[in-house]
Amino acid sequence: MAQMGRPRTFDRDEAIRQAMTLFWQHGYESTSLAMLKANLGNGITAPSFYAAFGSKEALFEEVVECYMTTYGQVNDCLWDDTLEPRQAIELALRRSAKMQTDQGHPSGCLIALSVNTCSPANAHIREILAAQRARTRAGFLRCVNSAKEVGILASDTDVQALARFFHSFEIGLSTEARDGATGKELDAAVLTAMKTWDAAVLNAVD
Repeated sequence: MAQMGRPRTFDRDEAIRQAMTLFWQHGYESTSLAMLKANLGNGITAPSFYAAFGSKEALFEEVVECYMTTYGQVNDCLWDDTLEPRQAIELALRRSAKMQTDQGHPSGCLIALSVNTCSPANAHIREILAAQRARTRAGFLRCVNSAKEVGILASDTDVQALARFFHSFEIGLSTEARDGATGKELDAAVLTAMKTWDAAVLNAVD
């Protein structure tokens, strides 16, 4: 009598990566439990899903954490003290443009695209993503502040406005990427955006 093969074990990490692709492509609210159960592992059952993740909301929180420690690392350079402030900002934007147009995953940024508007019941999901965006915005502000403090930027530079400009530009890359912009096109846009920094430096020299 032939022995039955050992049943496949549930790969939790792989399931999170699969869920990340779904949320990234379809957004939080449009990604249903049925879609998740059909795509996580070998057709995970409802009891197994809840045993593994607790809820769709809890799974999404794990997905966000996974994203930030992988694809979201494009912005880690904003906290790298070995880089000049301008270099750190440009590197973050160029890495983001490249990542968001990579063909190996959905286009755009999960943090920017997963939920912009949602039902009141999911307001906490919007807050999770807003907190991640706030952290990135703080990274841009850190670089701008540092440059102003050492005299690279003019003393009258509005650091909040300049930091928000770069962060808004990076967020906008997501829409452009989702609409089909290429990495080369977005990289050229980054070059243009950095002229805003250079104008502030020229003012500092003047």
